[in-house]
Amino acid sequence: MAERNAAGRRRPRVRAEELPSKREPRAAASGAAAGRAVEPSTRIPIRKTYKLYVGGQFPRSESGRSYVVRGADGTPLANAVRSSRKDLRDALRTARGAFPGWAGKTAMNRGQVLYRVAELMEGRRAQFIDEVAAAEGLEQAAAGESVDRAIDRWVWYAGWADKITQLLGTVNPVGASYFDFTIPEPTGVVGVVAPESSSLLGLVSRLAPAVVSGNAVVVLASESRPLPAITLTEVLATSDVPPGVINILTGLRRELVPVLAAHMDVNAIDTWGVPPDLVAQVEESAMDSIKRLARAPRGDRERFDWLDDARAQRPEWIAAFLEMKTVWHPIGM
Repeated sequence: MAERNAAGRRRPRVRAEELPSKREPRAAASGAAAGRAVEPSTRIPIRKTYKLYVGGQFPRSESGRSYVVRGADGTPLANAVRSSRKDLRDALRTARGAFPGWAGKTAMNRGQVLYRVAELMEGRRAQFIDEVAAAEGLEQAAAGESVDRAIDRWVWYAGWADKITQLLGTVNPVGASYFDFTIPEPTGVVGVVAPESSSLLGLVSRLAPAVVSGNAVVVLASESRPLPAITLTEVLATSDVPPGVINILTGLRRELVPVLAAHMDVNAIDTWGVPPDLVAQVEESAMDSIKRLARAPRGDRERFDWLDDARAQRPEWIAAFLEMKTVWHPIGM
């Protein structure tokens, strides 16, 4: 009920928002204090320890090991997993299981799925730029150009999904009553050793042509600059790429590259990022198990310009991860 005053008349209710605030003097004081210089925070940042990306999930390494990732100026940025040989074998087994389903999709569907990855990369553009700038010691403008080119290159390769067969396939003239067709097919499981020279653009330039034609891929990310690759795994996890089609590991290349090259379940290996003193060993291991090899152009391994579209994005890079199947069919009467 409404309260009454001394004269017995009803006193109108007052809404809460109409009452004077008891905090007004305190707010005014804080406003005066806002004019003072703010002291820098002394809080110690928490460095994130990242995980592997295998089978669409983020498992921990069975070894429990990690190493510190530093920026170009030596500043510690995060902790990355130091993958073990078992981690690599698990990733290859997962890729082998995912390969038939990915290869069995229509080319147009694979292109749509990969284009979705580019859309999500665009949404994380600012994060990619910061990570590339810190990793490679670039100014924001240069890092932005590298990230933009990486997104555009992913789109470019996604567009080849339903066109590469028309470019590489053919009908062969034969001197008999047969149709003779040559058709490109995916190789199977591809191991990609990402370049150290360009943490995101180089990775995309080697990963996209390997996966667009239906291969399943296991990637060894840059050892010294793995953070953009790890952020890419978070993009892949929220995309439409089936689990296991792309698997990305971090760690020491001298431990992992020889195992990748010798593993019998790897059908092709991209040696672009292999340390120079391990190239001969990798190629010998590849011959033992009859693997396809994708090599960097002679003399260009260390100084290749990934911003050069005319050289870095070519359908020939897709062909390096394809097998050519020839089919003979009799001509009916």
